[in-house]
Amino acid sequence: MKNNGITYLILTSILLVIITILVYFNTNFPLVFYLTFLGQCLLIYSVYRILTDNYNTKRTFKDWYEDYPHNKEDY
Repeated sequence: MKNNGITYLILTSILLVIITILVYFNTNFPLVFYLTFLGQCLLIYSVYRILTDNYNTKRTFKDWYEDYPHNKEDY
């Protein structure tokens, strides 16, 4: 499986939900603290991976939006 930035962002979101559940059930503080620290590091890494991802597209600004075409001939 190719681990791109979105995969790390999904893992970060899952970790955030797990931390919220652990806080709700009054889990001990060190576990929540270290998972929060791990989540912050994972968030920074996922943002880095998204910004440095080698993503290429053939679309330009002249293509405008897909759901609202800019050219009259696309109607």
